[in-house]
Amino acid sequence: MKEYLKLQDKKTTREGFGEGLAELGEKYSNVVVLGGDITGSVMTSIFRDKFPDRFFSIGIAEQNATTIAVGMALSGKIPFFSSYSAFAAFRNADQLRVSVCYNNANVKIGGGHSGLTVGPDGATHQSLEEIALLRALPNMTLIVPCDYNETKKATIAVGEMIGPAYIRFGRPKVALFTTEDTPFEIGKAEIFRDGDDVAIIACGSMVWVALEAAKHLYNDHNINARVINNHTIKPIDSLTIETAARECKCIVTAEEHQINGGLGSAVAEVVVKSYPVPMEFIGVNDTFGTSGEPEELLEKFDLTWQNIYNNCLKVIKRK
Repeated sequence: MKEYLKLQDKKTTREGFGEGLAELGEKYSNVVVLGGDITGSVMTSIFRDKFPDRFFSIGIAEQNATTIAVGMALSGKIPFFSSYSAFAAFRNADQLRVSVCYNNANVKIGGGHSGLTVGPDGATHQSLEEIALLRALPNMTLIVPCDYNETKKATIAVGEMIGPAYIRFGRPKVALFTTEDTPFEIGKAEIFRDGDDVAIIACGSMVWVALEAAKHLYNDHNINARVINNHTIKPIDSLTIETAARECKCIVTAEEHQINGGLGSAVAEVVVKSYPVPMEFIGVNDTFGTSGEPEELLEKFDLTWQNIYNNCLKVIKRK
């Protein structure tokens, strides 16, 4: 494992978002936050408690909040609005497309409680399709950070860039394994483990799962897997992906999202134009989620290190 990676127990990515917002608020007086009656759930409450005069409660009205944020952005503010991804992306789709992206407005959206691991809230709240939607929108930057530290860095980074941006994060505690020294740059994927037998390209919580799969591949078969943290889905790091295709000759992608239209599709679009190689895709396979505990759901839908491991063995045979 890279020297700048160190497992430090578990912590939620939503905490990284909330604390990143608070740090931004201290640095920039024009940062404002809009809430939708779930501030504690998405941790915008941290900003609200520090800067109550720059926090605006809009109520359960995601479309209104986003439209208000556009007006604030066009007036020189840096507005963040956060809700559950099921609402921040899908209930909000028209506002994101026309009000935010068409105007290239400097609005930042935090999509919380993403993926299967929202757990008992069930299929209606398990947002598994927003990567497909958001990466298709012109002008949109889309980031899916892997842990608490990276979410905090990503939140600060999108606050300091100009233009629409969306950060996708989850509810439960996940492995905390990056450090303050771990590199993070919007649009630049990071190689977290070196290898040239197979490339595993992952985002979000699946990055740690990919590292676990890589460890077992080496221990069991002396297979050196390259693990790439592709946190920025758009703009995607074509160079790192193309290099992995040329040097590893096969790729497995892993995401807590639908296979259709997600990270795997984005990687395939890069690979097919430059250096086509065999690929396998780990994700939710064209179905809705269901209610259950996070770990049970990841097991049910095969978002496990064992499935990444098996698909690596499979794709290597296809070289």
